[in-house]
Amino acid sequence: MRALLAIAAALVLWDAAVRITGLPPYLLPGPVAVAQSLWVNRGEIWPAALLTAYETLLGLAIGAGLGIAVAAAMAAWPRLGRALSPVLVVSQTIPVFALAPILTLWLGFGLAPKVAIVVLIVFVPVAQALHDGLMAPPTAQLDVARTMGAGRWSELRHLRFPAALPRLASGLRLGAIYAPVGAVIGEWVGGARGLGALMIQANGRMKTDLMFAALIVVVALSLTIYGIIDRLLARALARRGF
Repeated sequence: MRALLAIAAALVLWDAAVRITGLPPYLLPGPVAVAQSLWVNRGEIWPAALLTAYETLLGLAIGAGLGIAVAAAMAAWPRLGRALSPVLVVSQTIPVFALAPILTLWLGFGLAPKVAIVVLIVFVPVAQALHDGLMAPPTAQLDVARTMGAGRWSELRHLRFPAALPRLASGLRLGAIYAPVGAVIGEWVGGARGLGALMIQANGRMKTDLMFAALIVVVALSLTIYGIIDRLLARALARRGF
């Protein structure tokens, strides 16, 4: 209810700002005009939304899988962890906008560069969060496991990984909220389809209402993916007693 009230208040303020300032629709369309554009252009918007959702989910799955695998390898082999930790930190300082044209040049204008950008965005927070969790298990449990002769992989599987699940969930939530942004950036740079490409095309035609409509769909897509993953993670953690 609070979220609905906040959205309603934002729409009222938006409409009031348009009426008071008298800005032309090509600069700031009102919420009614954007809603009409959503309906009138649904034949363009929904196929684009489905493609962006597919790119997002595919990149999210691949990025999360790679992040989990790399974090586990870094925890299992400390030398590898010490070598890769600075790389993960430095990689977060590189703007995605700088990588998008390069990936488009290397991978072409198809699906691959969009998915690759999503993978890069998701991979780092998942790997970093899980690695931090794997390296900070309960000390008492770790001492008991080593006293009883637990091996490296047994320790990782039965002690470190279960203790790191909340950290992994945090990384996955962060990756889920940013994943659609990566797909849209890839479509801005080198795409002919998808919500990002639709926004660029609408900008070229001065159809600001269509740009806002596509932006609203991007936000809705991000919140939907985040909500689903958050609910699944909450259930999984509850079963583990977290």
